[in-house]
Amino acid sequence: MIDMLVRLYDLPDCGELYESLQREGVIIRRARAFEKHQVASWAVEHFSPKWGSECEVALSREPVSCFIATRNKEIIGFVCYGATMKGFLGPMGVTEGARGLGLGKALLVRGLEAMYAEGYAYAVIGGVGPREFYEKAVGAIEIPGSDPGIYGDILPEK
Repeated sequence: MIDMLVRLYDLPDCGELYESLQREGVIIRRARAFEKHQVASWAVEHFSPKWGSECEVALSREPVSCFIATRNKEIIGFVCYGATMKGFLGPMGVTEGARGLGLGKALLVRGLEAMYAEGYAYAVIGGVGPREFYEKAVGAIEIPGSDPGIYGDILPEK
């Protein structure tokens, strides 16, 4: 899986998307340190133990580098940055039932906006799955020679 590069100084304006999600009852906010166990457990349950570990790291940073999307006080999506490597965005995921609202794009841009606010000009999205999503959403481009990148010697799940 390739890595992709994003220009943080050229992100799309997602104000209308954020407002649309709010009207649907979706709140996007930074996760809070006291929610670390809940967010990590949710990521493990819905995605993978490795993503749960990355959530724990992101929730241990100051400022917290994990955003969650909630509806009716239930997590329906998340994005982390600076968890595996500095300057990297990910992991990111949305539950199947919450897909189709634009939530993936909203979480992606919200995480990238936070990185820009912290002084980054570019972000790396590591080991992407849906390449077309990132190209369309934020103009991400493939980093040549980035497969497997930092993910070349991953310990297997047991």
